[in-house]
Amino acid sequence: MGSRSRGGRHLLLLLLLHLLSLHSSLLPWAAVSAAGGGGSGDPYVGVTIGTAVTNLLSPSDLPEFLRAQRITHVRLYDADPRMLSALASSGARAIVGVPNDELLALGSSPATASAWVARRVLPYAGANSSTPGLIAAIAVGDEVPTALPSALPVLLPAIQSLAAALAAANLSSIPVSTPLPFSVVLDPFPPSQAFFNQSLAKSFILPLLSHLANTSAPLMLNLYPYYSMMQSNGVIPLDNALFKPLPPSLEMVDPNTLLHYTNVFDAMLDAVHVAVKNLNATGGGGPVPVLVTETGWPSYGDRRAEPYATRDNADAYNSNLIKHVNDKPGTPMRPGAQASVYIYELFNEDLRPGPVSEANWGLFHGNGTPVYLLHVSGAGGFLANDTTDRTFCIASDDADEKAVQAAMDWACGPGRTDCTAIQPGQGCYEPNDVRSHASFAFDSYYQSQGKAAGSCYFQGVGMVTTTDPSEYTPPQHCHFFLIAYAFRFFLLFMFSVLTVFDLFIHVCLELEGFSRSACGHDSCIFPGSKLLSNVTKSDGANTTTAQTSDAEGSAIWRLRTGRETGFLFILRWLLSLSVVLITTNSNFWT
Repeated sequence: MGSRSRGGRHLLLLLLLHLLSLHSSLLPWAAVSAAGGGGSGDPYVGVTIGTAVTNLLSPSDLPEFLRAQRITHVRLYDADPRMLSALASSGARAIVGVPNDELLALGSSPATASAWVARRVLPYAGANSSTPGLIAAIAVGDEVPTALPSALPVLLPAIQSLAAALAAANLSSIPVSTPLPFSVVLDPFPPSQAFFNQSLAKSFILPLLSHLANTSAPLMLNLYPYYSMMQSNGVIPLDNALFKPLPPSLEMVDPNTLLHYTNVFDAMLDAVHVAVKNLNATGGGGPVPVLVTETGWPSYGDRRAEPYATRDNADAYNSNLIKHVNDKPGTPMRPGAQASVYIYELFNEDLRPGPVSEANWGLFHGNGTPVYLLHVSGAGGFLANDTTDRTFCIASDDADEKAVQAAMDWACGPGRTDCTAIQPGQGCYEPNDVRSHASFAFDSYYQSQGKAAGSCYFQGVGMVTTTDPSEYTPPQHCHFFLIAYAFRFFLLFMFSVLTVFDLFIHVCLELEGFSRSACGHDSCIFPGSKLLSNVTKSDGANTTTAQTSDAEGSAIWRLRTGRETGFLFILRWLLSLSVVLITTNSNFWT
């Protein structure tokens, strides 16, 4: 599925000159290329779909999910026929990917490229239909210059071979390109002096741009303002990365063009535009449009190493990005030429290795429930988990617990809220703590009042949120309880094993005692036995007296009295087994 590594060298913005507010001026060479990712049509927002997901929606459920969310453009990281067959009924169009490990075969053999097109594209391309096919474009490799530099020599040949195979199949309308990491652009701010990495510019990027221009294919790039901000050492304001408005004095200003940048995303795009222009790439298709094949923001990360990976920031970035694209402002250098974008990603890929944030870029969990709720009202229904009107009332994290308890008592009493669900044994009783119970009571009252203003106040301990509190979030120290729970079962298992072993020993002793009794040897001690210590005669009769040590005597006593104590032992064993069963079924740990 490609590397999808989003690290690398991103914007190290040197925000020199926070100048006074100045009027924007356009460079004379800033020609406007066609809007949209494919070089024509209106710009759009799509999503990427990775599959390193636990409990991913089944292929049969995915089309309905995409339709419900009004998602019409997706990017896949391979060309899995099962996924493509499922998507065929969704109404969406897909960029299909060629994994990095297939580049060598495709780049070294045009015949292999033709076979790949025949097998992975033709069945879904709509070549014999009046409606557009499923395949919108082909993304060859993913961030190859940084993820797999050894494959760089065969990357362009692979692109050219696939384009030729598509043309031979009368599918030249399907563009072929490769997603590049933004790290190939050096000195991205100010945008007016950006340029491509010189080690790649002449040998790879210039020939690539010429081919893209000749085939009307876009330059695919993965742009992440999140990483740019993280690596700027505090130079980039968080609000600037999140598309939030800044006062003119804090806006980024290009000292060479005096253009103001209200967000990092546009600054990154203009840096790419300048880098392309500086290479003077020409072709028969005119300016090469830019298609952003990945961008996004993680909703969770390591608190120390990734403090900005939060749900609120992810919501702000992706919601504002969608609005930004729909408003079609373009960039300061190219107003009106808005690039299309793909949000990384649709589902949290919880099986991906790496930093904590790596598994938390998705808009949804694998089962289709939202990770967080977007604010995309007015976006034409796109991503229908819009929560402008979906708000909840919960207990504030920093509120005093006694005040929270008092507010809950009021809600469940004079407030006439039905608090049955948080009683012992009911569905919302766990987790059994004041804040969780209060949040349920607060939200019940809030919803019953029609979310009226002031209905979530509760003397200052209530707060409105767009995050559905019904979603389970493991406690911070949940791992401790899991370990304790596992240890509890280990002890129960060992106790059961020892009990069975104890039973086995006693049964053996019982059988041995029974054998002695049945054969008439229960009290017989042979003369050669070490238990025989002396022989005395009494009244002319020989009497054999066995004298034993305390330990030996005890052993013989157990053999002789086993039958009398067997019933008591079985009773003890049954009681022990009952304790195991009772403890196992106990809800003490649950």
